[in-house]
Amino acid sequence: MPTRSAADEREAARLAYDAFLAACPTRQLYAAIANKWNGLVLSMLMASDAPRRFAEIQRTVAGVSPKVLTQVLRSLERDGLVTRTVTAQVPVRVDYALTPLGRDLAPLMRVIKDWAETHMPEIAAARERYDRGLIVA
Repeated sequence: MPTRSAADEREAARLAYDAFLAACPTRQLYAAIANKWNGLVLSMLMASDAPRRFAEIQRTVAGVSPKVLTQVLRSLERDGLVTRTVTAQVPVRVDYALTPLGRDLAPLMRVIKDWAETHMPEIAAARERYDRGLIVA
């Protein structure tokens, strides 16, 4: 068997992942990234270089329940996008921050958030036209 370089190995791995295939593990990651709460939490954490506490994240990301936020933070931590740091004090302090991998992804999530905020009037108008049956091809 011929020896392959590290670059060849990386290229083979890149080609092996195709999110359009049902069995591809990138599909699960894509679903996690596309989750609205994950994107909002990543965008929020990116806004500051300082670690954030749970309550601060919950106040900033309006509407997320404590249970869902806990699940989101655990999922992001599991995927290597967020770190959780526990400081022994009374009461115990828990901080969340982006990892280098999370910092790499966060700008993309921020662009999507900014795009949605910028184009919401157009989306709302399109929805209204559709709901009234006024869609023109």
